[in-house]
Amino acid sequence: MTAPNTRPVGGRVVDPATRDHQEDQVDLLLQSVQVGDPLADAVVAEFDELGDDAKDALRHGLVAGRASVPDAPPEVDALLADAETVPDWVDTELLAQGDKVSLAVPDPWNRVAFSAGSLTHTYSSPTIARLLVGTGRLTSTAPRRIAETGLWNAAVVLPGGLLTGAPGYVQTVQVRLLHARVRASALAHGWDSARWGAPINQADIARTWLDFTLVPVSLLEIVGYRLTEVEQRRLYSYWYRVAHLLGLDERFFVGVESHQQADTLCNLFDSTLAPPDENSRALVAALYGAAATGLAATPQSPMDEQAWRELLHAVARRHHGDEAADALAIPPSPLTPLLPLIALAESRTRAHQLRFPEVLRQAEQAGIDRFRAFTTLLTDHTAYQTHMEGTR
Repeated sequence: MTAPNTRPVGGRVVDPATRDHQEDQVDLLLQSVQVGDPLADAVVAEFDELGDDAKDALRHGLVAGRASVPDAPPEVDALLADAETVPDWVDTELLAQGDKVSLAVPDPWNRVAFSAGSLTHTYSSPTIARLLVGTGRLTSTAPRRIAETGLWNAAVVLPGGLLTGAPGYVQTVQVRLLHARVRASALAHGWDSARWGAPINQADIARTWLDFTLVPVSLLEIVGYRLTEVEQRRLYSYWYRVAHLLGLDERFFVGVESHQQADTLCNLFDSTLAPPDENSRALVAALYGAAATGLAATPQSPMDEQAWRELLHAVARRHHGDEAADALAIPPSPLTPLLPLIALAESRTRAHQLRFPEVLRQAEQAGIDRFRAFTTLLTDHTAYQTHMEGTR
């Protein structure tokens, strides 16, 4: 039974105390739960109507520009026009330089933050987990799906990756269209929007945007890697362009410039969700198994697979909290007492970076080299690329 004085909308329940303090954001969230992505949804419908011609036009237009496909079908043309329009709140200088904040995070901490932070938080949403398990992919082929998400992330953060026609730009729009295809399929197969909200709705996309900005870097603080205020502003500003390319309502993210602001927004989203369910737990279990295996297979890895799994459990429980970790069936870890020692060592390394700009630049370059190498590992098409392929 819903508690007194709460307001359920599309599976979300908002406490009136929250409304008193964040009324505008609460109203936006409740409206957005039933909103998908009209531009991308229209393109998917056009794909179904026109087939390969529409797909060919979009593929070519994404790489070569809208002007290269003057006869593009109307919905494809509208999406290309939207994607190519760079809003005035996007810092184009940052786009040319890449996401330096993310590039400077040392390996393997970037992968720990990605799995124990970003994806764990994504999967904790029962509505998102229900959709992902419904695809029949993530629990059985977790390593592949993690790699595909990592490939997209790498393309996004590299210098120039979000410039029009660049790989990060193209792949982000492809991800947007895959979301639209999943949305259409779910609705066609009886998805209960009144109960769960629209599949991959605006609130879900906003929460996922936080999973690649706030969540990983806040987890890194547990191991001593902290961002300065300037770095925080740079991180969120860079990802404004990603949010725009994903079709997210700018009212959710424009103006977010610090962890404090992002955390307030994230807590609002999380406070309205139902607890993780069996789908969430299945995805998290598959995620940690795949992540631990991948970390242990890294050349000169200092730990075996079991140790990596226990470290993932330790940082995840510390970051997400014991209650959330229990709901996701993330067990206590014998490595938890070591986290302060790890944080002390990493904080010294981080302080050295910040004290000597050349050391920080070397870390950024190492990240560029690492991410560029990663983008060559998947030689066949990802799920979001395959969706764009024609039948000819």
